[in-house]
Amino acid sequence: MAFKSLLSIVSLLATLQVGNAALTRRVTCPDGNTATNAACCSLFAIRDDIQQNLFHGGLCGEEAHESLRITFHDAIAISPAMEARGQFGGGGADGSIAIFPEIETNFHANVGLDEIVALQAPIVARHNISHADFIMFAGALGASNCPGAPRLDFFLGRKDATKPAPDGLVPEPFDLLDDIFARLKDASNGEFDEILTVWLLTAHTIAAADHLDESIPGTPFDSTPGIWDTQFFIETQLRGTSFPGKGGNHGEVQSPLKGEIRLQTDHLLARDSRTACEWQSFVNNQQKAQDMFAFVFHDLSMLGQDPNSLVDCSELVRLVALWYCERLN
Repeated sequence: MAFKSLLSIVSLLATLQVGNAALTRRVTCPDGNTATNAACCSLFAIRDDIQQNLFHGGLCGEEAHESLRITFHDAIAISPAMEARGQFGGGGADGSIAIFPEIETNFHANVGLDEIVALQAPIVARHNISHADFIMFAGALGASNCPGAPRLDFFLGRKDATKPAPDGLVPEPFDLLDDIFARLKDASNGEFDEILTVWLLTAHTIAAADHLDESIPGTPFDSTPGIWDTQFFIETQLRGTSFPGKGGNHGEVQSPLKGEIRLQTDHLLARDSRTACEWQSFVNNQQKAQDMFAFVFHDLSMLGQDPNSLVDCSELVRLVALWYCERLN
């Protein structure tokens, strides 16, 4: 596919951009920070607020994990197929899950996300930023707090939703793989195929399940949930032997390790002929686990939006490590 063949070109361009960073004229923001675009200046205060008051000083904790999770649940809720039938198909990365939480967080696929919406809401209220932008910004920052994580892109200027997304657009752990592949292809106009589905699942390296088994909330999907690594791809290939909790939950299958929970869809994707080879290619390949997710996250964050109307403020995410070091001194 054309977009995959362009990946190496995109990576090369990114390298050239970094190399030319010193030649780029920067603007001085009112708070003394500098940015490549004045539109990004407001994000410095928002970033500091998020890191201090949502992520407890820049930790890779549950709030960071859930902030990444909600980016997918917000953005994937778009269906061109529904629009073609004359139905409203959602707006993609438009913040609707935070704007209409009483509706969307009650969808079965979004169970538990009411908590992160409530935690993020006071920070959004303190700043001049759309819900749509805040969700993606917080998700990119949260992921970048985790050791081994890629530095994700963030573009500013999304338009907020004016109505909630319809139910049924977010895949669930008990769905058939054919249905998941069809749903993701629909949301992305064909881009998110079986291979990119695997790339999206890289996020499960720092993920956990709070409500799949209510008796053991916060149970992770691999043995290293605080590190962005490839253990998730290794451990999902191991034979399951037991349930970490009471078992018998819809969408759960047996896990190989104590204290680890396994989604049915992860189990199937690791073994399906359409995805197994790609799944295995991530094992002990840290660079791929970073690069492929960064690529697919960028495109996920653009669903329903006009990329040409957005401003690249990714440098705010890439400065997370600097932000943390400054506060240690």
